[in-house]
Amino acid sequence: MPRIETHFALQGENAAANRAHMTALLAQVKDCEARTRQKSESARERFAKRQQLLPRERLGLLLDPGAPFLELSTLAGLGLDHPDLAKSVPGGGIIAGIGFVSGVRCLVMANDSGIDAGALQPMGLDKLLRAQEVALENRLPYVQLVESAGANLMAYRVEDFIRGGSTFRNLARLSAAGLPVVTVTHGSSTAGGAYQTGLSDYIVMVRDRSRAFLAGPPLLKAATGEIATEEELGGAVMHTHVSGLGDYLAEDDRDALRIAREIVAHLPWPRAGLQAPTTFTPPQHDAEDLLALMPRDPKQPVDMREVIARLVDGDSWLEFSPHYGPATVCGHALIEGEPVGIVTNNGPIDSAGANKATHFIQACCQSRTPIVYLQNTTGYMVGRLHEEAGIIKHGSKMIQAVTNASVPQITIHCGASFGAGNYGMCGRGFAPRFAFSWPNARTAVMGGEQAAGTMRMVTEAAMRRKGEVDQAKLDALERQIIDRFEQQMSVFTTSARLLDDGVIDPRDTRAVLAFVLATCREAQAHVPQPMQFSVARP
Repeated sequence: MPRIETHFALQGENAAANRAHMTALLAQVKDCEARTRQKSESARERFAKRQQLLPRERLGLLLDPGAPFLELSTLAGLGLDHPDLAKSVPGGGIIAGIGFVSGVRCLVMANDSGIDAGALQPMGLDKLLRAQEVALENRLPYVQLVESAGANLMAYRVEDFIRGGSTFRNLARLSAAGLPVVTVTHGSSTAGGAYQTGLSDYIVMVRDRSRAFLAGPPLLKAATGEIATEEELGGAVMHTHVSGLGDYLAEDDRDALRIAREIVAHLPWPRAGLQAPTTFTPPQHDAEDLLALMPRDPKQPVDMREVIARLVDGDSWLEFSPHYGPATVCGHALIEGEPVGIVTNNGPIDSAGANKATHFIQACCQSRTPIVYLQNTTGYMVGRLHEEAGIIKHGSKMIQAVTNASVPQITIHCGASFGAGNYGMCGRGFAPRFAFSWPNARTAVMGGEQAAGTMRMVTEAAMRRKGEVDQAKLDALERQIIDRFEQQMSVFTTSARLLDDGVIDPRDTRAVLAFVLATCREAQAHVPQPMQFSVARP
């Protein structure tokens, strides 16, 4: 295939400014993630006294050494627990991601019990539900490390209690779909949370540490007058010897994780890498350039072919219909040997671009080729000529194709994602298999200046009808709307609300895409034998 030539001045002043801007945003993301790790690490002394491992230490022993682990939704809840982002601790009280256990690609979830005893934090429920959705959609065994104080009663909301039932429903759905649920109960699993343990196919409990009961000693005494210790009521020995809730009795955290790895090792499950492409050519240009390519201002143009050249295997890019609807770029490529179709934007989407994208998406479905959307658009074209050309009709066809595509769709928010362009380019509302954002990405119904200008004209017209136009008030209104939109469209707002699966370093995009594409391929190749019911406890 012809080489994608770079025309961007990588050593120019503009590139240097772009690189500095992206680097600063990346540092801000890393700082937020580090704050969560530090908060959990601060519990080390307390855990050591109980002869327990910290949650991330448990993960380290569970996962295969040296194998990749794709952590999801690290910024969940950012700013929702504290209005000052510099003091907020994101993550939702949960660590979740896709990794390898005894060679098997699994969805792994761990309660971050180093933070508030593992109680769910803001967006923690949504993060847990998303993790279970990823496991179901990608046919992954589900391994959970449980130690949780349950719901945060100080922030109790009845809607969270009702929706929380979906987490237990999903555990039953995973089991019934033939996707094993393996649980290590490291500590407390009480009240409704006891079903997090109970709805598992394989349960490992830790001597003197695991606790599972519907009502703890204080509530039991208040409700019935009965007096019992925690160990008598729901300890590991009782559940593995008497109730039958536990299947394996471990001596400590390390022993429990060893048993969990052995359980997964004995599953008749395809090991990672089966039928994976073995050789591929690296990209034509250095991934480091991605820090400088994306402009600080989303209104500034960028040729997304420059991005593509740093993501796909060298010489594998075959552009589809390049001269028709040229602002919409479509083409076939390989990413670490995995075939993909790519759809991206070099400006707004016009009727020709929408038609081309629709055709291309349907062709990818015909050939069973996954689609990667590199979002960078201010939306669909507006104006009389475009309305006459049928932009609504053609845009609707594109949205129909995205909605009903029969292949995995993966979205990367690289730049602007405004208006219905977010929909047509498979934004979160259209359920892409995975969605990730670069730190500079912006998502909104429209740009802040356009929104402010629109509201200014509407408000000024209302003032004129009353015979009084206050320019100072109009200026203040305009500034207020711009500030609100700027804050709302930032990844530090959108990712906090799980409108993506995480913010990634642009330089890691190729590796992340290769990882999730392999996940999708394995899911397609391996169809577990579904059961009429989930596995039931004896």
